[in-house]
Amino acid sequence: MQTPYGHLTYCTNIHAGENWGEHFSQLKTHIPAVKAKVSPAAPFGIGLRLSNLASLELSKEPALLEFKEWLKAEDCYVFTMNGFPYGGFHSVVVKDQVHTPDWTTSERVAYTNRLFRILAALLPAGMEGGISTSPLSYKYWLRCQEEHQSVMESATLNMLLVVEQLIKTHRGGGPLMHLDVEPEPDGMLENSKEYIDWYFQHLLPAGVIMFSDRFGMTEEEAIVAIKQHVQLCYDVCHFAVSYEDPLVVLERLHYFGLKTGKVQISAALKGLFPKDNRQPVVAAFKEFNESTYLHQVIARKADGEKIHYPDLPQALEDAENPDVEEWRAHFHVPVFVQDFGVLTSTRDDISRVLARQAAKPFSYHLEVETYTWEVLPAGLKQEMGISIAREMKWVLQQLELS
Repeated sequence: MQTPYGHLTYCTNIHAGENWGEHFSQLKTHIPAVKAKVSPAAPFGIGLRLSNLASLELSKEPALLEFKEWLKAEDCYVFTMNGFPYGGFHSVVVKDQVHTPDWTTSERVAYTNRLFRILAALLPAGMEGGISTSPLSYKYWLRCQEEHQSVMESATLNMLLVVEQLIKTHRGGGPLMHLDVEPEPDGMLENSKEYIDWYFQHLLPAGVIMFSDRFGMTEEEAIVAIKQHVQLCYDVCHFAVSYEDPLVVLERLHYFGLKTGKVQISAALKGLFPKDNRQPVVAAFKEFNESTYLHQVIARKADGEKIHYPDLPQALEDAENPDVEEWRAHFHVPVFVQDFGVLTSTRDDISRVLARQAAKPFSYHLEVETYTWEVLPAGLKQEMGISIAREMKWVLQQLELS
């Protein structure tokens, strides 16, 4: 829904359904109920997540026409999409396969281009659209520096093939759309430094050459086009797990002239270890040790050094490390909850990001992304529609209080 602070929605990756029929059924069940609670008198924006299979099915004209008619009837619109998870995301073991296929593959290029064609058909006139995507690849798959460099180059060139199509669409009178790259722990791009380094050391140099050849652009024109069509997806949980101060990140992006296409409003799980008894904190984290999603953990030692664990089980194996004072885990917990017994969340980072957005907007797209309701400990599970509406109302309250 449109607010004075940008378009606000939630990501439909919360709803099961890997084929279009199943997912559309979930949207029909939940979207009208959420809209009635948070936007009864105004159009409601949707942050659509489509698997590869669902995108193939929705790209067919009869399905797309039916969906557009439903959107009109329900007074809804789509302005952003989640193109990070390609395959199954519910009732399967996802873990590191959320990065499969990565940006070195033609499958990732075809999938992303298809999503943009769908988004272009759904966007309201005059509105820009964005699709968030994976941070190129997954670091633990890469065995050496040479392989890392090769993947970086290949992934960047493939991403530029998508940008080429976005430029053509916009030049041809279509909507302005941007690919929103989403850094996350252990992704090839996992923090603001790696994102900015990649942008200036790989993306821009390769893009200037490509678009000079394809479009006859000058260097300056190519840089402007790339910055317009490749933006950041600021997932608050991901940056918090990496212990990055949100205001520092945003100022750094502003300094380098880089845009934020989407803010994914999400909170990470956090625990501080007391010196006398670590067991209550360890036991609390064990309650969140589930087998579906990847829950990277970054520990902070007393001297400020960080230890990276690829998943929560590896962190739990090192739980008695006396040098570690804090864990932050990539587990998207409800944004309206601050305390989880002896654990807390990084919700304060959300409040700071939203205050910055209210005072000096830096993105048009705001998307709540708590997708873990199915795997939360039993005491935190609530009826989905109530939970989604509660999260969105909390976000609106934070914006209005800022």
